[in-house]
Amino acid sequence: MLFASQYQFPDPIQADPEQQGLICIGADLAPATLYDAYSHGLFPWFSEGEPICWWCPEPRCIIYPEQFRPSKTLIRSMKKHDYRLTINHAFDQVITACAAPRQYSEETWISDEIIRGYCGLFDAGHAYSIEVWDKNDALIGGLYGVNIGAGCFGESMFSRATDVSKMAFYALMLLGQENQLPWIDCQLVNDHLIRLGACTISRQSYLKSLQGVIKRPAIDWKKYQERVFSTYELATARQLLK
Repeated sequence: MLFASQYQFPDPIQADPEQQGLICIGADLAPATLYDAYSHGLFPWFSEGEPICWWCPEPRCIIYPEQFRPSKTLIRSMKKHDYRLTINHAFDQVITACAAPRQYSEETWISDEIIRGYCGLFDAGHAYSIEVWDKNDALIGGLYGVNIGAGCFGESMFSRATDVSKMAFYALMLLGQENQLPWIDCQLVNDHLIRLGACTISRQSYLKSLQGVIKRPAIDWKKYQERVFSTYELATARQLLK
């Protein structure tokens, strides 16, 4: 359970009439602050050495789980490799792996302060992770995000083998379908997300939807945490829980 945040976030529409996306600067990354920010449609995004910046972009990038269709290539890869997939088994390992430098960039926005804040949010029951493991029990990919009520907010993913982050993403889509999540928030639009099936909606539409979504019953994460999933079985059954 989280204590109330000591900060009050402004209304994004009023604070950013020019639709630049940056809403405010400052505060901290305590779990209660993060919870309050996401409840108001904001998320932190800033580089090392910069002050904490809170964003609510126009437009907003989301994906509708019910409309997601995996590629044939991904399904073949899941069947071929038959990795193990878990949910909420290694949040700290996943977010740390997401913070590592990428081939295309040595910089990362996931600082130690962000890791501590989101790990605290996970401990409070408002963050999730999906992990992919190889046959040697090595963590080879995954993703993490925030959840409030029926609101599911994607943050980052990583991959140490071909298609592995896409496998974790596919599992997230199945989870969204099974729990009738209206959307999963992808935040900022990019070509990779669009190729995965994401789209954009206006900031105003997103914020209006958000207030109803976070008041809905939350996902029962325990029933997923108790399972270990075969990627072969997921690709064949097209569902998480049978």
